[in-house]
Formats: sequence, C-alpha cells, structure tokens
Amino acid sequence: MHCSPRLAAAVAAIAVLAPGASAAMDDFLRASSSAPTAISLCGDGGDNRIKTADCKKAGTDKLVAQIDKAFDAALPKLPANVRPLLKRDQAWFNEMIIDAADVLADTDEDELKAGFAAALRRRTAALGGLASGRPGISGNWVNAFGSITLTPTEGGAYHLAADLRGDYGGDRRRTCKLSADLKPSRTGWFSGPVVIEMDASTDKPKTEARAAPSKPPSIKLRRQGETLRIVGTIDDEEWDGLNDCSSMWQVTGSYFAAGKDAASDKADTAFVAPTFDCTRPETATDEEICADPDLADNDQRLNRAWKALQPRLDEATRRALIDDQRNWVKSQTEQFPEFLHPAWNKQSSQVHFTVDARDHVNGLQRERLALLEGFDDKRSGLAGTWLAYDAIIKVTAEKDGTLKAVGWKWEQGDWKAGCDYEMTGKVVGGAFRSDAQRKNPDTLERDHAMLIVNRRDDVFAKKRAGKDGTEDSADEAKCKRRLDNSSTARLFPARPSPDIDNFKGSIR
Repeated sequence: MHCSPRLAAAVAAIAVLAPGASAAMDDFLRASSSAPTAISLCGDGGDNRIKTADCKKAGTDKLVAQIDKAFDAALPKLPANVRPLLKRDQAWFNEMIIDAADVLADTDEDELKAGFAAALRRRTAALGGLASGRPGISGNWVNAFGSITLTPTEGGAYHLAADLRGDYGGDRRRTCKLSADLKPSRTGWFSGPVVIEMDASTDKPKTEARAAPSKPPSIKLRRQGETLRIVGTIDDEEWDGLNDCSSMWQVTGSYFAAGKDAASDKADTAFVAPTFDCTRPETATDEEICADPDLADNDQRLNRAWKALQPRLDEATRRALIDDQRNWVKSQTEQFPEFLHPAWNKQSSQVHFTVDARDHVNGLQRERLALLEGFDDKRSGLAGTWLAYDAIIKVTAEKDGTLKAVGWKWEQGDWKAGCDYEMTGKVVGGAFRSDAQRKNPDTLERDHAMLIVNRRDDVFAKKRAGKDGTEDSADEAKCKRRLDNSSTARLFPARPSPDIDNFKGSIR
C-alpha cells in the first residue's frame, strides 16, 4: 500500500527514520482529479459505452462535446488549489454517467433515454454557468449531483434549498429536494436541521417509509476558497428519507458558484490549507481534506500535536509510536475511497456515499488527535484507555482487584479480520493473570509507556491452520472470523475522549 510522507501528521514521523521505497499506489486510492476529465461514451471499441451510430442518432456525441468544451473553459477560471476539486467533481460525474450509459446500452426505454440526455444537458449548463470571485455565499451553487440555492434571511442566517440528483442508470437513482434554515456560529460554519414538511391534512411529517426520526438530519456549510463546502450529518442510521428526498447521502461535497454574482455578504472566503499542497493532491483522501475546512484544520492539529509529543517520550515508546503513526497514515489514505464506494454494499457500491466517506475521515482524524493531544505518558499500571492505529482496549479495575478489559482489533476495511477483546483477571506478582484456563491465555503487560495485548498470539496464529486448512483444535482462536489472524497489539495510553472509538461499530 502507498504511504505518502506528506499526509496528515506523517511529515515529522517519517523524517525521523530513513525513508523507504514507496510501494506502487493502488488505483482506487488515487486522487480522482488525476483521472481524465473528457467523457468517453461514443465509439465502436475500447472503453466506449455507446456505438458511434447510436450516439449520432441520439445526438449524444454533441452533448458530450459540449460538456468537455464547457469544462475546459471553466477550469482556468478557478485558483490552482481549487482546480483539483472541480476535476474531481467532473470525474465523479463521468463515473455516474458511464454507469448510466452501461444500463442504456441494454434497453430501448424512451424514459431512460430522455433522462440520460437531460443529465448531460444539465451538466453542460452547470459548467457553462460557473463563475469565480463570488464575495459571499448567497446565490446558486452546483456540483456533479445537483444544485443548491442560498437566500439571506434575518439575523445573518440563510435559507438553503437543495435539488440533488444522482442517476446511475435503471433503478439506481437518488433524488433529494430539501431545505434548511442555517444560522451562523462561532466556528465559521452556518448550520441547522433539515426542514421536515408537515402534511396539512394530518399535521404529521410527510415521509415515504416511516415516521420522521426524533432528530432529523442536519446540514452545515462554509466557504473553502472558491468553493462552498456543505456537510450533511445523518445521526439516525435508519433514516429512510423525507418526501421528495429518497436519499441525502450525496449532499456532502464541494459546490461551485454558478450564475451571476449575488449580493455581497460577510462570509469568510478563506481557504483553510492542510499541511500538504492542495494543488497536487495524490490520493482521494488528500482531495477530501483539501475540500473541507474542518478536515484541513484537523490535519494541521495532527502535525502540531505530533511535534509537541515527541520530546516527552522515552526512546522505545517514541520509535514504536513512529511505526504506529506510519500505519495510521496508510489507514487514513484508505479511509475515504473505501467508504465513498463501499464494496460490501453490493446493491449500490457504484454510488458515491459522500456523507459517509467524509464522516469516516473526520472520525479517524479526531480519534488520532485524541491520542496525540491526550497522550497519558504518566500513566502507571494497566487501567485506562489504550489505543493504536488498529486496536483499542479499555481496562478497568474493580474494588476486589479484578481487572476487566474490553476492546477490539481491526484491519482497515475488512470486517472479516476483526478480533474482540474481552478478558478478566488479576495482577499476581506484578503480572496480569487471565481467568481463562487454556493453552493460549489472554495477556496484558506494560512495555515502557505502552501496553502489549496477547503477545504470544502472534506465534499461535501462524501455526493455527495447517497446510490443508485444518485447525489446531488444541488452541482456541482469539480472532473468530479468521483463524490465522493474531490478536497481538501494541497500544498507547490515551486519556478518555468522546472521539475515541466513535465509529458506531461500523467497518473501518
């Protein structure tokens, strides 16, 4: 896996040790802005989806040419640090329209053909209307999945009206028309809940599937240079959509000013830069950090926290944390692309889950910040919260001297690779003794400022399954879903924080 030395908080860590050769980056990790922006739909071979004759007959070739021309005209208008975000937006549109073309190639339905052509015309109009230099946030903003309009209201607030459309062909469609009243805050963001329309006949919220959740989704927005950053938050995992909104999973994103400049307002238009160069993002996660003021600020904080922590550590802990940090950087690189197109969601893995993907990057950053800023290097004993790039365990001491440890270990994006920690025991003669009586008992032991969990399990895991796949029945596997996985982990002391292990039990 690729490990870029300039990703969040890694600069100082990797500089300490001699840099190794960088492995080739997996394609799915690469920045979308590095992909071709021209649409390849028409032709009689290769990657083309629609035959040349059919393209000319339907006028698709002309519509595609208009989009390419409009994009080439719009890109130079934007600052260098925002151009990759528009290129990413175009790459996402291309992915969506290519999926729709694949479906169209297998059908003669006039409705699908008309919808396909309408999507191409909307994109041409959106790109042709892009403007730069807008002074505030009022007016129209567009991206690959639709448009939003912001209208000033009383007290410096804004009314947002969104019309989002994601059409990947066939029944893979996502539409969302919603509104929200957004108020300013000290953080620089405007935020507020999604407005739930009431059914006048029953005085109840109108929904398609069920009653409205007790806490509706919320939206916040803020300028990020020449883009408008919008972030949607869905606290209720079972939320199934409001009327006219089958899904708001694509509301999070970068939006670009469209049409004539609106009246000037006082919104901050600064670009919050992370620790790396946003004119040349290397990975999909790079792009998302550049797109979002919060994520960029987290990146800066991570770098500061890393540098401040180093002098406090003994040499053994420092070197172990450097290794852990390198692995965390690789995990962060994988985070956004894995959750943008969740492969384990077989029905919609081609759909862009921008809300979920952004939330996971933010969660991973904040969890790491909780460790680096709250590193409890003065801790003695075993009790407390312990964290690593791939594991967490919480050890509590009972009045009778019993220790209870609960936690889990994971592998980024692989639900089959998890281990669950649940052990009890006591400290006898200065060492933890597990209550479990078995060949390979659970262990906890201190190593400088660190905690080692199940040190011996590395050896057991390697020989647990024979060449013929049979299990060594004399040993109970600690990782139930994969016999050859080891539950061994080296963790670091972290003060309690709501940001630690705050992933709602989902795959990492």
